[in-house]
Formats: sequence, structure tokens, C-alpha cells
Amino acid sequence: MALRTVQNTDITGKRVLMRADFNVPLKEGEITDDTRIRAALPTIRHILEQGASLVLMSHLGRPKGEREAKYSLRPVSARLQELLGVPVSMAEDVVGDTVGSQAAALKPGEVLLLENVRFYKEETENDIEFARKLAQLGEVFVNDAFGTAHRAHASTEGVTRFLPSCAGLLIEKEISFFQPVLENPEKPMVAVIGGAKVSSKIAVLESLVPNCSTMIIGGGMAYTFLKAQGHEIGTSLVEPDYLDTARQFLQAASKKGVDVILPEDHLVAATFEESAVPETVDSVEIPADRMGMDIGPKTIRRCLDAIAKARTIVWNGPMGVFEFDSFSTGTRTVAEAIADSGAITVVGGGDSVAAANQFGIADKLSHVSTGGGASLEFLEGKTLPGIVVLQD
Repeated sequence: MALRTVQNTDITGKRVLMRADFNVPLKEGEITDDTRIRAALPTIRHILEQGASLVLMSHLGRPKGEREAKYSLRPVSARLQELLGVPVSMAEDVVGDTVGSQAAALKPGEVLLLENVRFYKEETENDIEFARKLAQLGEVFVNDAFGTAHRAHASTEGVTRFLPSCAGLLIEKEISFFQPVLENPEKPMVAVIGGAKVSSKIAVLESLVPNCSTMIIGGGMAYTFLKAQGHEIGTSLVEPDYLDTARQFLQAASKKGVDVILPEDHLVAATFEESAVPETVDSVEIPADRMGMDIGPKTIRRCLDAIAKARTIVWNGPMGVFEFDSFSTGTRTVAEAIADSGAITVVGGGDSVAAANQFGIADKLSHVSTGGGASLEFLEGKTLPGIVVLQD
């Protein structure tokens, strides 16, 4: 995929309109994790170093077209100013005469952050007039919001109809790691796929099979696969509508010679509670009154053996209920093995990123994606509307 990038676009002295992903978690108005702001810094610095001025736009939360104070980007403006070390002006609105004047008055090296683009329903509707008004705020458009690249919104796709457009450094980096996984990974490749539901991950599993030697399936979705094989799963999570899908997938993977690792033993509990007492079941079969909460020691050993041989590892989703300390061992042990593997390690999806941060291994991984839904759709082999418009 050949992208037009900010590095091969002339932005010298121009006013750049940039879509960033500043959708950060807030608690009582304070940012609790600034990862996404930090991820945008290399592109922002590159733009300012070219003597350009910068108009930034982003969404935050889901205000659904209504102006809500709790979704204001003001806290982002303050944090960005701290991290960047240059003043960041905050616009009171997204479009309109006042914002237009603020943008036009920017001098080289100056930064203006617009208010939340989702205060306007026209943003998610990809309204063409709204996109035109946004485009009037800049001379060149840079999209660096990988987290929203799977959405055709006015600030990601619409504006590209009115301005010369290119990808920022973050989008370039995301694609440079994800694309080889789908097209030509260093082999052997191991996919570690977890999470609650088969329905949300089956397309990823199918997309990764052609390049995988081993596929580790954990988390809640593993019990649907085990039930499809005829095993007892007690009160574990199951999607009855996906039993046939699971069966067909296992047959297809077997035909391609892919080793699919499913839980062979379990950590179980009587109830889904943080205070639940963990019990080890040294068998594939789960007692009728117990639910699977994590993979057991035998399964962990099999996972570690596969990970140790890998040259490329894709990790998307936890192995168990890692949010509960008593049931975090499977996810933590597998995550640490991935980090120490020496392989190219690509992590996508919100829960995997949360786990990587929780276990303090994020900086040991080759790439931790900033886009949950976008990384999932990319791994499914889907076309992302916010990226396809940036291709040469």
C-alpha cells in the first residue's frame, strides 16, 4: 500500500489541518492515560519543524452531536501544551467565523486545537458541507488518527475531497507493522487471539490463517470452540449461534496445517466475581456448576512453547478475565513471553493494549496499536475509508 505521507508532501510554511486521535480516558476532568496524545507528537513536531502552522481536530467520547462540557477537549489542550512545550490555543468551536479568523491568524510554529468535532452530528454523517467548512481551515490535510480510520467521517474522509491529503507518521507506522502480518510475515507466525466472543473475532481468525503456523485461542470465545468439539464447558460463556462457524473454522485451519491451541485445562470459578475463589481443573472438561475464567498451567506451557519458536506474533485479546487478579495469570504469562520472544510483535485491540500496560511490557513490544476497532478491521483485511483516500 503506497501512501502519500507527510514526509513526502511539501508543507513548508503552510497551514496544516490535522486529524488526531485525542480520544483519551478522563476521570473528573483529568486525563488518566495520555498514550494517544503522545502518539501524535512525532507528526505534530515534524509539521512545526517545516515552518508550518497547525490546526488540530479530534473527537472525544460520544456526545452524539450535542455540545456537552464533559466531552470538551480543554484538558487535552492543556496536556498537549505540556508535552509539546509550545503554546496550544483552544478554539471555542469547530467551524464558523471566529474559528476561521483564529486559524487564518496563525503564524509559523503556532498551534490551534478545535473543540470536539462530534459536537456536530454532521461529523459522523460525513456531511459534505461540514467537511468543506473544516477544509477551509487549512491548506493541506494530514490524517494521523488511526483509531478512527475505519470510519468515513467528515474529519477523516470528507475533508480529503477539498484539500491535498496525506498520512501522518503514526498511520504510516501502524500500516508498516500490520500490512506485513497479512501479506508477508517473517515465519513462523503465531497468532494469539482472545476476547469474549467468536462473533467479534472470527473474521480476524480467518484472515490470519493463511500465514499462521500456530493459532492460540483463549478468553471467553475459547469455550464456544470447545463446545463445538463436544466438550463440557459448564456455565462458561458460549455463543450457540457460532458453534457451526467454530467447527468449520477448526476444519479449515486443520486442512491448512495450522496448529490450533485451545485450553486443555482451566482456572474456573463458581461465579463471575472478582472475589470468586479460583480452582484448577486438570482436564478439558469443565464441571457443570463452574465457569472457565482463565487458561490452566498445561495450556500455558503449550502457549509458551509455540511463542518461543515464533518470528512474528500477532496478539489480539486476553486469555482470561485478566481484570480480576486471581484470573490474570494466563494473560500475564503469555504477554510476558510475547514481550521476551525476540519476534516481531504486533499488538492490536483495546484489551490487549490495556493488558500490556497493566503488566508493564508495552515498551518491549515492536508495535502497540492505538486503534482498537481500526486494528481489528485492518487484520480482517477490510478497506479502511480514512486510509484508502490517502493512497497514491
